[in-house]
Amino acid sequence: MSSTDTAAAPLAEDAENTGSAKDAGSAGSAESASVEAGLDALETVQTQRTPLSTVLRQKVLPPVLGVVLVLAVWQLAYSLDLTTPDKLPSPADVWHSLTELWYAGTLFSIIWTSVWRGLSGFALSVAIGTPIGLVVARIKPVRAALGPVLSGLQSLPSVAWVPAAIIWLGITNSAMYAVILLGAVPSIANGLISGIDQVPPIYLRAGQTLGATGLRGARHVLLPAALPGYLAGLKQGWAFSWRSLMAAELIAASPDLGLGLGRYLENQREFSNMSGVLLGILLILFVGVAIDLLFFSPLERHVLRSRGLLVNSR
Repeated sequence: MSSTDTAAAPLAEDAENTGSAKDAGSAGSAESASVEAGLDALETVQTQRTPLSTVLRQKVLPPVLGVVLVLAVWQLAYSLDLTTPDKLPSPADVWHSLTELWYAGTLFSIIWTSVWRGLSGFALSVAIGTPIGLVVARIKPVRAALGPVLSGLQSLPSVAWVPAAIIWLGITNSAMYAVILLGAVPSIANGLISGIDQVPPIYLRAGQTLGATGLRGARHVLLPAALPGYLAGLKQGWAFSWRSLMAAELIAASPDLGLGLGRYLENQREFSNMSGVLLGILLILFVGVAIDLLFFSPLERHVLRSRGLLVNSR
């Protein structure tokens, strides 16, 4: 082989390698562009807004039809005289009781008295239950000692605390808040404990590596990672707060307490006014559902969507 051929061979090999590298680079660029296009497509799908007609059909129409169905069955039972009107009034009778409260100017006062107590008691329960849940979840001796106690308190009916609270604190607002706390704090703490138990250990190790320990780690790593379980505990804690308050208002009566929904319900029972009783039940149900729809459901959707768990939700 001549020297010219010997010198040309490496040059040809280098050219071939260069061409292969260019081809590989082109393929990599094409693959990268494909991935970016796919991600862009995903982002485009996620940012599309659902048409109003679809929202009305999927979100609004089903509950409205459910309410209409219940009212129709109720009216049918009344029309067929399945029982006496003093035990089952018609929907129109209950509506008349509602309009009486409206024209008397006491409807919003009755609702707000209970709503304010419930929300303020729930906020206080969150402030107490959250650190308790953190301590019990992270310190094994405390968990062994208090874990069963919290579970037992959560299963205890809230109404059982009303007589004790009245004896301890009298028929006062303090007794009302004590019943709310005893009903809601265990649920909130247990929800946070459950959420922390589901946090992958690698998150905690990564936080420690970055210097997020102690309170800083709890704030920036532990609580955000445990947020779905914690939020479930908050929802349950609100339910316990509301139920505890209604139980307390049903039993405790005093002019100093004002007239809340529970007291209104018991007053109508004492007057044997079934229309008022049903109105009280419906108002209590309405407030509970409204708080869930206006606060907890949007917050839950936001948390789950931020974790990629509700990609198609709007």
